[in-house]
This record gives sequence, C-alpha cells and structure tokens, in this order.
Amino acid sequence: MKIILTAIDEPLAYAWESFCGDLNFVTIHRGSILDLECDAVVSPANSYGFMDGGIDAIYTDHFGRDLEMRVRERIRDHHHGELLVGTADIVATGNTQIPYMIIAPTMRVPMALENSVHPYLAARAVFLLGKHGVISDGPAKGTKVADAIRTIAIPGLGTGVGRVGANTCAHQVRQAINDLLLEQYRMPESFADASIRHQLLYREVPTRLQ
Repeated sequence: MKIILTAIDEPLAYAWESFCGDLNFVTIHRGSILDLECDAVVSPANSYGFMDGGIDAIYTDHFGRDLEMRVRERIRDHHHGELLVGTADIVATGNTQIPYMIIAPTMRVPMALENSVHPYLAARAVFLLGKHGVISDGPAKGTKVADAIRTIAIPGLGTGVGRVGANTCAHQVRQAINDLLLEQYRMPESFADASIRHQLLYREVPTRLQ
C-alpha cells in the first residue's frame, strides 16, 4: 500500500514531512488532492455522510452531487444509518482518475475535536479497510481492497472544522501507520498503559483522566 499525504497549506505539509517523511511508501503532496491520480481518496466526513462542507463539498463538486446520496445509502444500508468514528467503508466515484473514495469519519457531527484521538481512529480505519476489506461497489466489486486499492491519498484529518493542529494530526496518522502498516501494535498491558498511550496522541505530558 502506498500512501499520499496531501496538504494545501504549508503547516500541514511540514508536519506530514516531519512525522512521516522517512517512510519509503509515503509521498507528501502539496496542492489539491484532486490533482492526483490514485486508486482512492479519503473522505474524513461525519458519521451520517453529509458532504456539504470542507473537503467533502470539494469532492461532491468534482465527482458529482449523487456521490453524497450513494455515501448516505451505503451508511444507511450497511451500517444501520451511522458509520462510527473508527470504522470505514468504500464507494465508487465513477471517475477514472480516482475510482474510489474511502469514507472514514473523524467526527459524528461537525464539531471541534479538542483532546481527541479521532484522526488516529480514522487513519486506523482506513488502513484496516485497506488490508482486510472487500469492495462491494463499482468496477472492482467482490475484490479485496488490498488487491484493487494500491495507492490511497489522505487529506488532513480533523484539521478543518475539527480544528485539530497540523502536528497532532500528522503524529496520530504516523501512529496509525506504525500500528497497522508497520505492524508495531501491542495490546496495553494495563489501564495506566492504555491511558498514557491514549493521551500521548494529543498531549506531551499525560495526566490522570479519572
């Protein structure tokens, strides 16, 4: 799996390079995600598939207004009406340059994501889908995602409406890469271990959560 991390602003581009630039399967792209030729782009939308704001509005303008309808139908029919943060699915775009879009919500509804690990959860969901999912829509229907989707372009996760800082986003995506793609994940050995790891995704010094 090849990953393209995209940014239209320099702080995010710099953060991508700082946290992920050492990986040979990762490319940093400065500019519109729609300039790329890739197998799938990531939509960090809300859990209900509304696509009228942020990068999702850019996607619907580019791929067609019916994309939102198909996303919402997918969520309704296959996820009981809500695609939870930490899960992902994939739909065809009808576009030859970018044939698929991965839906990976960073928020249930549009909101600020203060002290949130949602970018990590969204990236984790993307990589799990990329490794273990099956495509049930479009020209590659019935194919394992890993066999059809070789290059995935990812925008900032939660950096728009969610107001997640560029460094926090890049740090959390890198941790998801470490855990899933580099297979470094290990189960926490205690609640204290889990709490510390959780907090280190968004702050430098952990505190007591309870």
